[in-house]
Amino acid sequence: MESNDQIIVGLDIGTTKIACLVGKKNEYGKLELLGIGKAESVGVRRGVVSHITPAVEAIRKAVEKAELNSSTEISVVNVGIAGQHIKSLQHRGVITLENLEDEISTKDVEALIQDMHKLVLPPGESIIHVLPQDFIVDNESGIKDPIGMSGIRLEANFHIITGLVTAIQNIFKCVQKADLDVADLTLEPLASAEAVLSEEEKEAGVVLVDIGGGTTDVAIFQDGIIRHTAVIPFGGNIITEDIKEGCTIIRKQAELLKVKFGSALASENQANDIVVIPGLNGREPKEISVKNLAHIIQARMEEIIEQVYFEIKNSGFERQIIAGIVITGGGAQLKHLPQLFEYLTGMDTRIGYPTEHLASGNDKVASPLFATGVGLVLKGFENAERSNRKESSIKRDPKGKKKGLGLFERLLSKGRDWFEEDELA
Repeated sequence: MESNDQIIVGLDIGTTKIACLVGKKNEYGKLELLGIGKAESVGVRRGVVSHITPAVEAIRKAVEKAELNSSTEISVVNVGIAGQHIKSLQHRGVITLENLEDEISTKDVEALIQDMHKLVLPPGESIIHVLPQDFIVDNESGIKDPIGMSGIRLEANFHIITGLVTAIQNIFKCVQKADLDVADLTLEPLASAEAVLSEEEKEAGVVLVDIGGGTTDVAIFQDGIIRHTAVIPFGGNIITEDIKEGCTIIRKQAELLKVKFGSALASENQANDIVVIPGLNGREPKEISVKNLAHIIQARMEEIIEQVYFEIKNSGFERQIIAGIVITGGGAQLKHLPQLFEYLTGMDTRIGYPTEHLASGNDKVASPLFATGVGLVLKGFENAERSNRKESSIKRDPKGKKKGLGLFERLLSKGRDWFEEDELA
């Protein structure tokens, strides 16, 4: 099947919204979105499924809308994962090759990556991604791509992303109960990065900050490679809660105030700008100063930015980030936010729109809000191309039909298979 005939679906299960995007590649290799479905997220807290039944209903709604808008039947989706349970670690792997005459092949690199899946993790944790940083061939370090080289000893430094098995399981459960199959699971900041960052930025060194409803995801790239990932358990929702308490109004009004009049810099607002909010049940209307509103937002936003800055310093790449910070996600729509980021970190900041790989005419999704969804579709194409190259996880069921091994099954069975192989060897 030609890639431009192939249709890929991204499903972003967020804290505030569930977005389902259907896309295909046009003849120029750009992503063309055929349809989009959006539903209010219920049963998801801080990026993690907390109540299965309402979450399944919300997924169904979003998928049905996307099917209607794209005139496509959806059965397989690429899903994003986030949440405070996500952790990352650095690890080095090594394999010895049998013959000096042979060139290092894709198979050898795959074997090294698969080897990482044998890592002993704390109980209840599972590996989501194994991302090579750089390779070392016979003590020659700093190699980006060792394929085709000669050598006996192949080593690599890896960035390994793990998550709680229960959180992963609950995402699979929700998707399966909505009568869908999971093609792949991708860490959300990696998907967003795919949608909003250019190759030049990743090369120069850049920090992606994806501000969602429940979490703020951070991904640091340098030299074209992912170097650091982190999930901060605060997002746009906590700002809404602060406004609700600070102005003593209901949540719905607080959210509207934030979206329509919210600003991350109090100094940018006039003291005499007032918003009048209707009173509840015939009570007196409430007057709220836009400057006071900005003070509330700025206080919480500063706290989030400080945590982002801590992650940047913690990564050890602070001095190598030349392209600065790119903010995306629904929270990036807050007025004057890039200025506040620049003021607190001293780094250049821009808003990331998911237009990097989009074909023209897709203005509906050219908003930071859909960065993760667009990225999941792009990642879906990347994974489909990779699995077209190696059809390894295909088995036949008793009826003789080809059947793909379920992704969750694959994640958990990898270790089991290798132990069996070791015993047979």
